[in-house]
Amino acid sequence: MNLPKIIAGPCVIESQELLERVAETLVAINTKLGTDIIFKASFDKANRTSLSSYRGVGLERGLQMLSDIGSKYGLKLITDIHEAWQAAPVGEVVDVVQIPAFLCRQTDLLVAAAHTGKIVNIKKAQFLSGSDMRYPYEKAMESGAKEVWLTERGNMYGYNNLVVDFRNIDDMRHIASTVVMDCTHSVQRPGAAGGKTGGNREFVPAMALAAKAFGANGYFFEVHPDPDKALSDGPNMLYLNDLENVVKSLL
Repeated sequence: MNLPKIIAGPCVIESQELLERVAETLVAINTKLGTDIIFKASFDKANRTSLSSYRGVGLERGLQMLSDIGSKYGLKLITDIHEAWQAAPVGEVVDVVQIPAFLCRQTDLLVAAAHTGKIVNIKKAQFLSGSDMRYPYEKAMESGAKEVWLTERGNMYGYNNLVVDFRNIDDMRHIASTVVMDCTHSVQRPGAAGGKTGGNREFVPAMALAAKAFGANGYFFEVHPDPDKALSDGPNMLYLNDLENVVKSLL
């Protein structure tokens, strides 16, 4: 059976303790369900709504913390980059280099990510259609990426809201062999919480199942033991204890 690609972890690195707790849960799920969940956390959130929002621990410390998690728990790793110069050091640590949605058309960023020789996961911009993602995909593949995944995360719809057009998944399956549904960012309400991003985490399980019906073969979940106390994206993150049942529903 071809298992789906599953990405999970906290939005941003808050502490080593948080990373350890999440990693332990992912290992337990992998052991129980036979999955190979890829651990995700950001060392820097460069696109926060407010200047005062928490951004992370920075590149050097963040990569060391991620490397320690990968070594200790045997988990594959993914993190995102925001500037081309970050690609090379990130590529030394992670298995998958991720391109944020807002930056998916940035040619230098895509080329630098591809030059790492690692898998590149490109998140679809909130202002692009699924078929538009052919061009970021081609930029990365033609620049030497080992493999390119495409990720759906909703489109802008009016103010402070996103809507998912699940037809984008089918469109992107005609471009890339792996299409991931970002089940947590797709329930965001950008900027809708007084200078912070709001969201509706109760819709996350349904987003995953709907994406499966449309042919997604990868799923992205940001998780946290206590999302309401998370330092970034709490309202749309899934409770860590709920992840196993959601993953089980997709197998």
